[in-house]
Amino acid sequence: MIGDLSHHVAGLRRYALALTGSRYEAEDLVQETLTRALGAAHRFRKGGNFRGWLFSIMHNAFISSVRRHRAAERELDDDLPELAQPPRQLDRLEVRDVFEALARLPEAQRAALVLIALEDFSYAEAARVQGIPIGTLMSRLARGREALRRAMHEDRPPRLHVVGDKS
Repeated sequence: MIGDLSHHVAGLRRYALALTGSRYEAEDLVQETLTRALGAAHRFRKGGNFRGWLFSIMHNAFISSVRRHRAAERELDDDLPELAQPPRQLDRLEVRDVFEALARLPEAQRAALVLIALEDFSYAEAARVQGIPIGTLMSRLARGREALRRAMHEDRPPRLHVVGDKS
């Protein structure tokens, strides 16, 4: 089982990036997931879906992290300035635009899209990872796809068709 971990790191990184929106936070989340998986290896059911188990651990670690951050934010003084974030430049503009539009989606829709579209989970597997009914997953997926489609078309000017010269 431990040898199988390395086969799933790239997928875990993509999912973590989609959840957090930050490469630094994503790396921390992947590390937390792998640490938890190694610590709980004795609980994995032999013959079970190892990939789904890892992604479930990541999803739960992310939810725990969000809850901790929210609690910490409530304790912070309102007068503190916002922290700067490092620039996030991607090689291709189109990929950047998709990731920016994806990042603007609610976390639930974003997670559903990443699990289905990028990580190639089945609907049933993705629903299990998130701990939700399959109907809820499908609803989040449909709303996320539509919101992503709208966001991608808002940023682009309408295409003008050039009609041949009639002179």
